[in-house]
Formats: sequence, C-alpha cells, structure tokens
Amino acid sequence: MHLILTSCDFQNYNSKKSIVDNLKMPIEKCRVLFIPNEKASMQNIQSELYYDRVETFGFERQNINVFNYYNSKPYWDLDIDAIYISGGNTFRTLDRIKKCGFDKAILNYVNKGVTYIGGSAGTHIVTKNIEHVLQFDDNESGITDFNGLGLFDGIIFCHYTDERKNYYEKALSEGKYNVYTLRDEECIVINN
Repeated sequence: MHLILTSCDFQNYNSKKSIVDNLKMPIEKCRVLFIPNEKASMQNIQSELYYDRVETFGFERQNINVFNYYNSKPYWDLDIDAIYISGGNTFRTLDRIKKCGFDKAILNYVNKGVTYIGGSAGTHIVTKNIEHVLQFDDNESGITDFNGLGLFDGIIFCHYTDERKNYYEKALSEGKYNVYTLRDEECIVINN
C-alpha cells in the first residue's frame, strides 16, 4: 500500500514536493485517475477544467483520467499508477464515492499497488473515521455512517494549527483511534 496524504496536495510548495518526491515514477509518466470533489457537475467533468487543473501539477494530459460520478463503471479497471482526490467537503465527497460504489474500486486499486494521493478531504476519506471533521465541514449530505475507507490506521486532523489543538486532544482522550495531525506544509507517506 502506498499512500501520500497531505492537507494541501499541490497547493503549496512543500506538499507538492512531497508528492512528487514520493511517487514511484516521474510525475510526467504517472497515469492518474483524478476524482473531483463533491462540486463536480457533469458539465465540469466533460469539460477540460479538471484536465487543465491536473496538468498544471505536472501530469501529462494523455495520462490523466477524470472520474465521472454519473457513470463510474469505465473507471473500475484502468491501467493507472495513481488515484488523486483533492480537497473539498469531506462528507459530500465520501458520500458521492460510496453512492456510486467506487469506494470498493479505490480499495482494489490501492491493494494492487496503485498510489493514493489525498489532499484534505481526499486524506480524510481514507482514514478509519471522519466524524471528527464535523467540527470543520458541513454535513449537508446528512450521512450517518462516518466510517472512512480504512486504508490509514487512525484519523487525521488536516490543516492542523494551534486553533485545532482542543479537538485533537479530545480525540486523543477518547481513545477510539490513533490520532494524527497534518499541518498544511506536511505530508504523511505510507509505503508498505
């Protein structure tokens, strides 16, 4: 399993460098499936918007696949090197992924050796649980199953600053999960 977890993915120098340095290959050769956040409309998915965005991070256009929530079947068995989910609303993004059943495909890909790149919401959804994120994201989707994909053994407080210290300490004292912090310039890399 290869996870690269950040708060800011490609949005700041340190996290972008960590991602690029920890890919198994040069970024321009990496075949990636980009899963847009909860705001992705069919119009945006079919446009060049996401291709342009991911290309600016260093991926080559011909190596970019943009996931379509409205028709997920073609994305279940791609020949890819990485899956990338950026920031957004954690609850709505996870809800959309689960509703189309793609949570199972993500697990299959990662278990087969595909690198998982997460930024903020993309980081939270691969942890054990996302309930602690209620302090920071709206749960407009109304989900009640807060279990994440469970690829990371614990929970993470993304965008960690001293303002979030009380939430972190509360989660530690509850003892339900291993608890980690992730500042905007930091990265957690799991490479088993």
